[in-house]
Amino acid sequence: MRIIVYPHAMELGGSQINAVQLATEVRDAGHEVVVFSAPGVVVERVHAAGLPHVEIPLERGRPSARVIRQLRALSASGAVDVVHGFEWPPAVEAIAAAAGPGGAPHATVATVMSMSVVPFFPRTVPLMVGTEQIAAAARAAGHTRVTLLEPPVDTAQDHPGAVDASGFRADLGLDPELPLVAIVSRLAPDLKLESLLASCAAVAELSLTGTRVQLVIAGDGPAREQVAEAAARANARAGRRVVVLAGELADPRPAYAAADVVVGMGSSALRGMAFGKPLVVVGEDGFSELFEESTVDRFLWNGFFGLGPGSRGAGAPALAEAIRVLAESPETRSRLGEYGRGLVDTRFSLRRAAGIVLDEYAHAVAHRPALDARLADAAQASAGIFRYKVNRKVSRWRGRLQVDDANAKSEMAKLSAHASTAAATTAPGPPVAAQATAAQTVPGPTPPTAAPTSAATAPQERTAP
Repeated sequence: MRIIVYPHAMELGGSQINAVQLATEVRDAGHEVVVFSAPGVVVERVHAAGLPHVEIPLERGRPSARVIRQLRALSASGAVDVVHGFEWPPAVEAIAAAAGPGGAPHATVATVMSMSVVPFFPRTVPLMVGTEQIAAAARAAGHTRVTLLEPPVDTAQDHPGAVDASGFRADLGLDPELPLVAIVSRLAPDLKLESLLASCAAVAELSLTGTRVQLVIAGDGPAREQVAEAAARANARAGRRVVVLAGELADPRPAYAAADVVVGMGSSALRGMAFGKPLVVVGEDGFSELFEESTVDRFLWNGFFGLGPGSRGAGAPALAEAIRVLAESPETRSRLGEYGRGLVDTRFSLRRAAGIVLDEYAHAVAHRPALDARLADAAQASAGIFRYKVNRKVSRWRGRLQVDDANAKSEMAKLSAHASTAAATTAPGPPVAAQATAAQTVPGPTPPTAAPTSAATAPQERTAP
């Protein structure tokens, strides 16, 4: 097959990194793949993988008539079979490029790693989503083909012993004897900032109460100044250097490898587990929860994120308690690290994810909608986007625009309620039977009996690294 993979952006982030990883794996399986995207740092990964790249403007509307024309010409000239759009704007542009007179002959497939699927997304386009909860909600909303595609991890690159991390602590002046907590994250105000600030406060509190730990934060972004101020407050309160900002790392694997504990959400949480590290999952509204046997079903259903109090309460005190449990027990760290690594190997590997994607490509080509259905899809999307943009302009004029857009907390709450209703009627199960090993059994997700309190792994246009 000839395939165009179209990520929504190329700054560091989970959705776009997953797109490039999957494109590479599909190419290695014997298919022709082109990456179609704006410029950005992730393009370096495209070139490093030896994938052809076609650049589109960085500054553009979403959707963009210019990009639609460019995509249509590229698809038609290369006899492309499938355009795979990651997040809604690329998918909508792919639909438009295939609709109307002179439309390109490709089939469209979409992946949404966001916390919800926008309501105007066409129902007939094959859709891959990141959690069981979102899949249940999408099916209940009328999407005709929904497949679970959990954020993949390249276990050939991310595993214990993958990199030499012996110099990481020394380079940053970290204490070689103290347990190290690592966060690898974009420093963004949306979804990330609250847990970053809570983590700084938590390690300072632990130091004052006798649990000596240190925290390294690897990443950069628009909230860097706020995070730096929180780190300075934590260091002053502890009377020593307990928080270190490493900045953005082109290769963050040494941070994972050097850590004793990983704190994170989404793809970053999964990468930490791939390195055999115990994990504390964080979210918003004070959420933090230790990943362990008793909480695995929650995260397999909701994704590695959460809203509201966890089992130990909310905010920095609860996060500090979860970190303390791990910092004070090497045995617990070892056990949970092995457990998480086993889950990633059996359920989240890149090779398995690429097989799912290839199956969806084959289905999309074999069942491409007729022209009238494609035109109806394009019309539905156009009308929905028009309403969406009008509502945003009105909200901006009234001073009530939510910057995290379709991923606002209200959307997440709606999704939880919607998915719980869907779970009762569709009873979704794990996409692949859980596999047992001699050391452990990795369970599949069990839909919660109460409304879940968390959602997916990666926000619409601001994704976890």
